[in-house]
Amino acid sequence: MSGEATVVADTTTVIIGAGFAGIGTAIRLLQSGHDDFVILERDVRPGGTWRDNDYPGAACDIPSRLYSYSFAPNPDWSHTYSGSGEILAYIDTMIADHGLDRHIRYSHLVTGLEFDETAGTWRVDIADRKPIVARTAVIASGPLSTPGYPDIPGIDEFTGHRMHSAAWDHSYDFADKKVGVIGTGASAVQIIPELVRDGAEVTVFQRTPGWVLPRLDRAISGSARRLYGAIPLTQNLARQLWFWGHESVAVGAVWNSPFTRVIEAVAKANLRAQVRDPWMRRQLTPDFRAGCKRLLMTSDYYPALQADNCTLVTWPIARICERGVRSVEGIERRFDCLVFATGFEVSKQGTPIPIRGRGGRVLADEWSRGAYAYRSFAVSGYPNLYFTFGPNSGPGHNSALVYMEAQIDAIVTAIGLVRDRDLTLLDVHQPAQDAYNRAIQKRLEHTTWNSGCRSWYLTDDGFNATMYPGFASQFIAQMRTVDFTRDFRAVAAADSREPSAV
Repeated sequence: MSGEATVVADTTTVIIGAGFAGIGTAIRLLQSGHDDFVILERDVRPGGTWRDNDYPGAACDIPSRLYSYSFAPNPDWSHTYSGSGEILAYIDTMIADHGLDRHIRYSHLVTGLEFDETAGTWRVDIADRKPIVARTAVIASGPLSTPGYPDIPGIDEFTGHRMHSAAWDHSYDFADKKVGVIGTGASAVQIIPELVRDGAEVTVFQRTPGWVLPRLDRAISGSARRLYGAIPLTQNLARQLWFWGHESVAVGAVWNSPFTRVIEAVAKANLRAQVRDPWMRRQLTPDFRAGCKRLLMTSDYYPALQADNCTLVTWPIARICERGVRSVEGIERRFDCLVFATGFEVSKQGTPIPIRGRGGRVLADEWSRGAYAYRSFAVSGYPNLYFTFGPNSGPGHNSALVYMEAQIDAIVTAIGLVRDRDLTLLDVHQPAQDAYNRAIQKRLEHTTWNSGCRSWYLTDDGFNATMYPGFASQFIAQMRTVDFTRDFRAVAAADSREPSAV
């Protein structure tokens, strides 16, 4: 570095993505007195995952009161569990209430980031547009943003209609159509009942059954909503009750314990109550511990599988053909439409966009065997760059927004330090990052996620770059106690030759 570093930037902060994470970060920046930021959104409207996942039946499996920000409460949720349309409307309301539209630049697809070590800035490259230079950058694009397709031979040979749950074709009429659904995860168990109700002839291809718990959804009365609006304390109390209720589930869902058997017993009782046929019950009973894969919350899925117009196939798929799907026992089933409810390309290896840090280092190379970070939000060698929902911040039992909110507050603190102390860089010490990740991976060894099943939580060689091995309250505590003096190296713009105390 030169001794006369000059910061030349278009803005203090670039936020990549206008979903929950990006909007939440923007609101917290405004609430902390910072308004010099831009939000870059690749689409023509905000919403992220909830904009893209508008398939029939799309809804959240976390209660609405908890699947929202504590700093942006919504007293008007209509049901215990909200559908995608209502969640998207909540995001729109947050944008309107905080005047964020003036900060959002739509149709801005970020293609790469590169750090200028002398200036202490990030150059953000944008497809078909001029790059933006920022002092700090926040990757808020989320892990559930790019549809993922299974690695099945012949997947591109099918000549019928094809769609993914995250790119739904609402113009297609499913009535009287033969439809094959590939996948039986969280999206599939919401889609399949809707297709069955629409009159389609549905064939469900199941690779692995999941643990299914009943989803007890209820309409929230008008009087309750008026109470929440008039007395915010009541809404906060309801949120706290939901939070601690979900925290208790961690004892069985995160760690393999006697309480795991309780979850399994409840799920098996639900299966017996809803499925009459013993052979189908056997097909729908998992052979792994509850929690190892995502728990499924639905009261409609099992009845749909038993409908006259629905068939469950548990033979593995051999290949996809021009007119249908061939399973390993040699039967080819023909379809008018194939629906892929197969989740997303989660960045456990590599990065969602190219990121080049200090000394030309490439984050995708460093994450080639699995992503890692310091307390999930910052990576050594990539100063002034922060991640929401970063490595090892996934919940297995509580609301993702609870975790995200804790990350955002740490990120806002870091951005404030860079701006207010006029820092060229604020970079995590490598030893602090390494120590944190050794501890996290050690703790993960004793969780249900690492108990032997195959899931999107793990890389192909079994590295868990996704989940946080603890209670949500522990994650919140670790984010509130980030030590920027001890664990970070700070360099002031006025003197870039020596580290500066934060």
